[in-house]
Amino acid sequence: MTTDRATPEAGGDEPTWLDGEEKAAWTSVISLIMLLPGRLEAPLQQAHGITLFEYLTLSHLSEAPGRRLRMSELAFLTNGSLSRLSNVVKRLEGRGWMHRSPDPDDGRYTLAALTDAGFDVVHAAAPTHLRAVRDVVLDRLGAQDRAALGRIGVALGVQDFPPRTGSPHFRSGTRGTEEDGPPVR
Repeated sequence: MTTDRATPEAGGDEPTWLDGEEKAAWTSVISLIMLLPGRLEAPLQQAHGITLFEYLTLSHLSEAPGRRLRMSELAFLTNGSLSRLSNVVKRLEGRGWMHRSPDPDDGRYTLAALTDAGFDVVHAAAPTHLRAVRDVVLDRLGAQDRAALGRIGVALGVQDFPPRTGSPHFRSGTRGTEEDGPPVR
């Protein structure tokens, strides 16, 4: 990064313009942000009639202990606001795929729970989503590039920590149990 440009932080009035390398990096990032969600959502919409956000909501619940989470935790995991999540959950409740209830451990919180019908939906949609993830992203990258994406996510603060195999929301190299079904995130 060039440091000879005046910046507002350094007392200058002009912004620090992007050099060629920075512009190429930024163009790649913004393209990922703008294009990937649609490419991952289209197969889910076509095959199962659900959005990517709906899928992620159902998926995180399917992997949670007892298939339930506090709404605040689910909002964090889906990278959505509580307001957005609440609207989506209301829609999914209307379909009979999940329900909300007060947290018996702390009534200030609301629990979101996946119904059996919701689990069936996410279980059926998981192979579609996995194919899209592989086709659009993972199979196009080598191991070093995939590791670099993880490090970049951490550096940019969009991933708080690298997934750990001990987390209830990450299963490394497993297919789950017959009772739980496959990992569906």
